[in-house]
Amino acid sequence: MSSLPPDPIAASLQAARAQWGGRQDLWVFGYASLIWRPEFEFSERRSATVHGWHRTFRMRSRVNRGTPERPGLVFALVSGGSCRGMVYRIDRSRADAELERLWKREMPTGVYDPRWLPCRTPQGTVPALAFTLSRRSPSLMPAMSDDEFLHILRHAQGRYGTTLDYMMHTARALHEHGMLDRELARLAALARRAGLA
Repeated sequence: MSSLPPDPIAASLQAARAQWGGRQDLWVFGYASLIWRPEFEFSERRSATVHGWHRTFRMRSRVNRGTPERPGLVFALVSGGSCRGMVYRIDRSRADAELERLWKREMPTGVYDPRWLPCRTPQGTVPALAFTLSRRSPSLMPAMSDDEFLHILRHAQGRYGTTLDYMMHTARALHEHGMLDRELARLAALARRAGLA
């Protein structure tokens, strides 16, 4: 009798639970939509910076913000540089259930590499779960021209809406929290000049 191969997504959730350990509250780092649409219950939120990783708008999206025929873009956390975002503290009693929900949202295809990163906050450094993307991932798109980027903004739409709306929501959220992302600000200005936003 043959056994089924292990499910890599379930295995990654099990590994994250094991690394967290369940003995303390859980911290999660958000760098894009988790800032403006966290969708989990948290007890505390702080601004935070991670070093050694940066936010980039080059991750191909074939479901959430695009389709296989017209892929969209979403943000990813890729090695190099630094990134400002938010950390959320989830009570230990709720953390297991919230991890399950988080995996359904962030890991349906298993594209991310979940890892624990030291996040510097005004109250001190906390180890937080972050969803990172390997530079070798086929989902990481090469650099593109502004015209190619605008074409995606005009046409890409998936189950959660358009790439354009996702980008502008993230740009507004970062601005409201006083977090400067020069490349995102440039892209948002480009979309406005093109009459898209």
